[in-house]
Amino acid sequence: MKTETARCVVVGGGPAGMMAGLLLARQGVEVVVLEKHGDFLRDFRGDTVHPSTLRVIDELGYLEEFLRIPHTKVTDITVHTAAGPVTFADFSRIGGPFPYIAFMPQWDVLDFLARKAGELPGFRLYQKAEGISVIREGDRVRGVRADTPDGPLEIRADLVLAADGRHSTMRRAVGLPVSASAAPMDVLWFRLAREPEETMSFLHTGRGFVLITIDRGSYWQIAYVIPQGQYDAVQAEGLDRLRADVASVHPPFGDRVRREIGDWDDVKLLSVRVDRLRTWYRPGLLCIGDAAHAMSPAGGVGINLAVQDAVAAARMLGPTLRAGGTPTPRELARVQRRRELPVRAVQTAQVHMLADLYPKDRRSTVERPLAARLVRRFPFLTRWTARFIGVGLRPEHVS
Repeated sequence: MKTETARCVVVGGGPAGMMAGLLLARQGVEVVVLEKHGDFLRDFRGDTVHPSTLRVIDELGYLEEFLRIPHTKVTDITVHTAAGPVTFADFSRIGGPFPYIAFMPQWDVLDFLARKAGELPGFRLYQKAEGISVIREGDRVRGVRADTPDGPLEIRADLVLAADGRHSTMRRAVGLPVSASAAPMDVLWFRLAREPEETMSFLHTGRGFVLITIDRGSYWQIAYVIPQGQYDAVQAEGLDRLRADVASVHPPFGDRVRREIGDWDDVKLLSVRVDRLRTWYRPGLLCIGDAAHAMSPAGGVGINLAVQDAVAAARMLGPTLRAGGTPTPRELARVQRRRELPVRAVQTAQVHMLADLYPKDRRSTVERPLAARLVRRFPFLTRWTARFIGVGLRPEHVS
């Protein structure tokens, strides 16, 4: 087995992992990021870059270059129900230099972060390297064992950052208990060609489904939202029902959905889970991002929270690592305390406040969801909801 050393090893090359690796390397910390895939090209990931994340990119001095990556800007979230359209969040009212959400393919974001980190001494990214277990000395985690194309790899480190997603191998390896909540929906993802200048509102409700459309320039990324656990029932109804539902929202989609959705292989299921760890750490290991708290895709806030976790962890733990020390459990607990309030607030909103935005079964139609009624009656709330989604309760700074 090949053995290497680093001050920190990050397991997972998603938004949390790549941002943490970049920020630690900028502080002079020797860091290794392990990514189990050979590239970042995976479809239907969350692709939202929120104002607070844009501010982090700006604080790093990368903004002008970052915004050269092709993207679209969304200044509001409009919900269409049977009772009519209503603007749920208006980002143009939040102030600051970034009054919008940027929709940008996640693989482009991760490629950008990896390239910037790769310019720094002490940063190593190993792809096709899957973290499979932890190295222990007594009750302390001292590193990670990984599978790679060249054989097993052991990386010993003073800190393991587990950023390996909602099915985290690292958190299972150290026995961190998960507290789960019932998510109100599952999501079927697919894409349809987009005509030049074609526009759509962000969200439409229908009988037994919600349709979310994301402008990707040459195509629409479509989320067909169904009641939790109803995928088998949706398949039993057949593709014709799905095609008809999509066409009912936007008739020009009719021909496209028949032509481009030929079978169920063209539709990808995301089984939504909302959970969080009671404790995010063990001596020598800290979970961040989805490994610490899996979010619903509502609002795309999971990516934003993951990035904010990474910023807080790097800022709070970097000085100890740079000085050659090992972060204590008390220091790891401080990161959890810092980030837990925003996570709990968002999950409460997703599971309870927004639950009636989604259908309870395949026969019902969402007509007057509470959230839509509130913002229609109190328009000033569109600024608050935009800030809650785009900035969060506790935005983080690089320094």
